[in-house]
Order: sequence, then structure tokens, then C-alpha cells
Amino acid sequence: MSLEVISTSNAPQAIGPYSQAIATGNLIFTSGQIPLLPNGDFLDSDIQAQTHQVCKNLQAVLKEAGSELQLVIKTNVYLSDMQYFTQFNEVYGQYFTHKPARSTVAVKELPKGSKVEIECIAIRK
Repeated sequence: MSLEVISTSNAPQAIGPYSQAIATGNLIFTSGQIPLLPNGDFLDSDIQAQTHQVCKNLQAVLKEAGSELQLVIKTNVYLSDMQYFTQFNEVYGQYFTHKPARSTVAVKELPKGSKVEIECIAIRK
């Protein structure tokens, strides 16, 4: 199988040596998205606004890869503090209405002081 690098200007560019996503066959693996605007500016806001931006970034990357949020089969969520869990879920549920498999963990720190990072695995349309 070959690997296809996915890149779109509608989501922030990688801030390190990695791709926005990699596709192989009918699977898409996104890198973790944090609340960066497509121009690279950091959205320094509350957990809900940051979660909205992260989901918009994932939408853009998945669209470029020929997929969408409703085709996500697994997400990995990283929160900088588990106190954000309830507010995060309120926003997350608006984007992932089909309830894909998910892991959520709290970590000591995320890039740029982000409160949330999400990566996912999706299938192509």
C-alpha cells in the first residue's frame, strides 16, 4: 500500500516534522489538531471555543482527504485538565453525532498552551 500525504491551506500547517494527515487505502489518519487558525495564529480562548476550532481544523483536513467528520471511526482526545471534560463534551457532541469510538486523557501540557488536542481515524467516502 502507498501512503498519501494530505495537506490543505484551510487548516493550520504542521508546526513540526509531520503531515496534517496520511491516507492509505480507504483509511485517513490525522495528526493532532490544536486550536490554531488556518493562518497559524493560536486561538487563546476558553475550552469551548478551542474545541470548535479544533473540530473545524479536522473538518478541513478530512475534506481534503475525501472524507468528513461523520466518517470518523476513532478519536483520541487530549485535555490539559480534566476539569474541561463536561464543557468539551458539549461542543464535541455537536460535531460527532454518530459517536465514534474515543479515548480521552488529561495530559500535563499541550503545544502552545492549548486546552485540547484531537486526532482521528476516518474512512474515505
